[in-house]
Parts: sequence; C-alpha cells; structure tokens
Amino acid sequence: MTTIPFPVELDAPDIQPHRRSGTGTDFIHTFESGKPGPHVMVNALTHGNEICGAIAVDRLLREGLRPTRGTLTLAFANVEAYSRFDRERPFATRFVDEDFNRVWTPSTLDGPRRSVELDRARQLRPFVDAADFLLDIHSMLEPSPAVMICGPLDKGIRFAFDIGLPEHVVSDTGHANGTRMRDYGGFGDPSSPKNAQLIECGQHWEKKAAVVAWQTTWRFLRALDVVDRERAAKEIDENVAPQKLVRVTDAVVANSPAFRFAREFTGLEVIERRGDVIAWDGENAVRAPYDNCVLIMPVPHNIKTGLTAVRLGRIETR
Repeated sequence: MTTIPFPVELDAPDIQPHRRSGTGTDFIHTFESGKPGPHVMVNALTHGNEICGAIAVDRLLREGLRPTRGTLTLAFANVEAYSRFDRERPFATRFVDEDFNRVWTPSTLDGPRRSVELDRARQLRPFVDAADFLLDIHSMLEPSPAVMICGPLDKGIRFAFDIGLPEHVVSDTGHANGTRMRDYGGFGDPSSPKNAQLIECGQHWEKKAAVVAWQTTWRFLRALDVVDRERAAKEIDENVAPQKLVRVTDAVVANSPAFRFAREFTGLEVIERRGDVIAWDGENAVRAPYDNCVLIMPVPHNIKTGLTAVRLGRIETR
C-alpha cells in the first residue's frame, strides 16, 4: 500500500482542543439555538485516515459556528484510529479493529461484542439517535470525482438534490457486510422524516477533497436553514455542475487474487456498450451488463479477494 503514488496534500488538524465538550462525551459538541428546529449532525472521521471531514469540523468549531434554529451537533467519530494517522503510512489508520461504518445495527450495538470501533459507536449512538438530519463526511482510496451516497430511498435522493453538490448522486442499498451510519434507524426507514447523506469528497488526501467537504457541509446546513443565511452565502460557491442520479445495480466482487481491470479507471466512466469487458477475474471476463454502464468507485490498486472491486450503475433522469 505504501508504494501507491498518492501524495498527502492535506495536513491532519490537531483536534485535541476539541476533546472536552459540554455533552460529556469527548470530541462531540452540541449547540442549541433556543429556537424550534431540527437536530442536525455533521460527522467526521468515520474512518481515521479520511481527514477532509476533520478539517471541516475543526474549522467550524474554531470559528464558533452556532445554529440559528434547532440544534447542531459536530462530531469526530473514530478518534482512536485518527490519533494514529501518520503521513508516512497514511493507509494504515482506516480503523483499529473493524470498520466503524459497518456496525450500525441495533443487534450489533446492543450485543456483548467489544472493539475499539464498537465502543466508540456506542458513545456516538445517543447523538445519532437524536439527529433528524445527518451528514457523514468521507473520502476515497482512489482518485475519483466526488459522489453523494444518498441511499435507496426517494427521500434521500430528494435531499441530495436539495443540497445541490456534488455533480453525481449515487443511490445504493449499502453493503452486505454491515450497516452504515447513514442507513441506521430512521435514516433508512421510508416512513421516518429523518434523513442522511454520505459524501465521498474525492481521494483521501488531495487538496480539493477539503474544499468539497467544506462546500457540502455549508450546503447541507443551508438546505436545512439552520445557519445564518448571509454567512452561508459567503461560504458557498454557486458555480457547480447540474446533478445526475446514478442508481447502483450491481456490485462486482473480486473472486480471484488475479482480478484486474481491463484498463485504468478512475470512477464514473461510462461503458457505452453492453458486453464490453470491464475487468478480468482470473480468466473470466467481467462485462458491462447494459449500455451506458457507470463505474462507481473502482479499486484498482487495493483489490482484495471477496470484497467489492467496483459497483455498476445506471444514470437516471429525474
């Protein structure tokens, strides 16, 4: 992993000044406006090496952002993994024991099993339960355009388009090996008014990932009308591309250590013709199942047998 030529262009902020908070839970800060409104949560560091979200939340806290209505929670999640971040070994701190973003089912959270990530998820759980709206800030292993992961529900799709960034909105059903925070509880219930988004801001350590995190956070807060409108207008760049909806149809799992892509892909490429070869899994061809097939978050340099190498989707009109 250390030989992959991805420069670390971002500096991981010192979040220790944010350890103590009025909530009584380290690194989680809640501010009440005293006026009716939703409880809105912005979460960073679901994975310890995805530092663009930490940069955004650190800046909001340092600048003293407060809600104009409702309640705002600003959180750093997997702080133990983040504390181990090393620019010389930047891939090594995604998590300590297990993926923090696969433990969000009540049976797992209520069960007897212990891990660094589960213990921290249990600390975050009351705040996630209390939130009406969640923005979970992530980044990607490989260089790729930013995508908003809105989940499978119509309410999530609508909310992603209300936020208006980034260009590509991806509707999916999550992962077979565990539940994400953005799908937890009411966020994944079509009958609940709660809603959540997961933004993938680009490659983990590229400078523009921090820009995407900052812009998406302000658009999220503006869409919910919980921050000063004039301040939001100053922070938000309105020069953005029209959004597209991509609905995931398939996940391509690497069944062989010899899995390899047919050519270099960086994400969101469109394979125009059904049957065109996307990859080789050993000697077996992986082909586009339909015309205009979109490749979502391919992983050409860190493919592991049994895990998803790329997801496939269709562009839909709205």
